[in-house]
Amino acid sequence: MASILIRNIKSLVGIRSLEVQTVKGKDMTQLPSLENAYLLIEDGLIKSYGENDLAPAHADEIIDATGRFVFPCWCDSHTHIVYAGSRESEFVDKINGLGYEEIAKRGGGILNSAAKLANASEEELLDAALGRLEEMESHGTGAVEIKSGYGLSYEGELKMLRVIRTLKEKSKLTIKANFLGAHAFPAEFKQNHEGYMDLLINKLLPQIAAEGLADFIDAFCDRGFFSADETDRILQAGTKYGLRAKIHANELDYSGGIEVGVKNNALSVDHLEVTGDAQIEVLKHSSTMPTLLPSTAFYLGLDYAPARRMIDSGLPIALASDFNPGSSPSGNMPFVISLACIQMKMLPEEAINAATLNSAYAMGVQQQLGSITIGKKANVFVTKPISSLAFLPYSFGSNPVERVIIS
Repeated sequence: MASILIRNIKSLVGIRSLEVQTVKGKDMTQLPSLENAYLLIEDGLIKSYGENDLAPAHADEIIDATGRFVFPCWCDSHTHIVYAGSRESEFVDKINGLGYEEIAKRGGGILNSAAKLANASEEELLDAALGRLEEMESHGTGAVEIKSGYGLSYEGELKMLRVIRTLKEKSKLTIKANFLGAHAFPAEFKQNHEGYMDLLINKLLPQIAAEGLADFIDAFCDRGFFSADETDRILQAGTKYGLRAKIHANELDYSGGIEVGVKNNALSVDHLEVTGDAQIEVLKHSSTMPTLLPSTAFYLGLDYAPARRMIDSGLPIALASDFNPGSSPSGNMPFVISLACIQMKMLPEEAINAATLNSAYAMGVQQQLGSITIGKKANVFVTKPISSLAFLPYSFGSNPVERVIIS
C-alpha cells in the first residue's frame, strides 16, 4: 500500500468523527484542529493522525509541513463548468447598466450559452472542462458537482451529461452529475411551456435514467424562469427515477423555490439571495442544506444572502462557487470563503465548515469527504506558510494552496 506522511503540521484543521455529517447554528464556529500534528495516508485513505511526536517513522513519501496548515479539500457543490465559450460581451453589458434579466430577455444569459454549446463537440467540451477542474484543484477543491442546463434540447442535455460522465472517469476529483434541463425555457418553447415540460419529463428523464447519467435533478425556480408549480412537477418526476432533488431558488425574488425544495426533500436549495424569516423557518424544519453562492452576488451586484441571520437562527450553511460563464466565471473557493467573511459576516471557522463538511453534505459525499476523519478519502491540501486560520480569508486574491493530495 502506498503511504504518505505529512509531519510537522502547524495546524491540522477540520478533525471530525464519522458520525458528524453537518454542523449548524452556533456549532459552525467550532472547527476542531490539532496543533503540531502529523497525518498518515495509506492507499488513498486517512489512516491516522495525532501529535507530531507520535508520527510513524517511515512512509513511501514524507512531506514536511513546517509552518503550514493542512485542510480537507473544498467540496464545491454547485457548478456549471461544462460550457462552450465565454460571455465577456455580457460583462461589458453589465458595466453599461444592463441587469441579468434584461440580458436574458435579449437572448443573452443561459440562452447564449445554449447556442454556443449546440455547436461544440463533446471533445471540445471535455477538454475545456478538464482545464477548469485542474484550475479548481489548484485552489484546493477536491469534489465538484456539475450541472447540465446549457443544452436545453434533447441532444444538448444528453451531450452535456455524457461529458460529465467522462469527466468522472478521467478526473481524480470526486464528481457528481446534476440534470438541470429546467435551467431556462428555450426560445422555441417560450410560449409553449408544456411542450418543454413534456420533453424534460417524458423524453429526457427516461433516457438519462437508462444511461445512468445523473445523480441529481434540479430546476431554476425564480422570476422569469420556472414557476413553483413547474418546478414541483420536475422534481417529483426526477424522484420517480431515483434522482435526488436540488434547486436554484430565490436568487432574484421570493419564488416559492425554497418551499418547493423542502417539500421534495431536496438535498440542497441554492442561491437564496432573497430569503426572509418565513423561508428560514421552513428550512429549520427540514434536512435540506441552504447553499450560498457569494461570488454570484459579487459578480452580478446582487444583495448577498442573509448568512448571518440563517446561522444565528440555527441553520447550517454550505458555500459553493457557482462557476459558470455568465454570473460567476471562477471556481476559486478561497475567494468564495473571503467573500463569505467580508460581505456576509461569516467567521473564518464558519466559512471553512461551510466549504468542507457542509458542502460535502450538499453533494451527498459527507461519508467520504469534507473532514479529517479516519477512513475517509484523503482529499487534503497543504497551505503555503501562513500565520493563522484567519489569514486564509484575510488574504483574498492570493492562492494559499501549496500542494493538493487527492486520494
